Amino acid sequence: MLRSRGSRRALAVFLVVLGGVLMALAPEIWAGLAVLVLGVAVELVGIALERQD
Repeated sequence: MLRSRGSRRALAVFLVVLGGVLMALAPEIWAGLAVLVLGVAVELVGIALERQD
């Protein structure tokens, strides 16, 4: 997907931060569970991109 290490790292950091924000802002209702799951998925994608050296 991204061959440049710098751009891949920047995207990974952005995704991890976005995932953390989504998890922090998730309300405590059923829709919040969906936002929490989305946040975790975004964090996992960011971590996978970071480790893809």
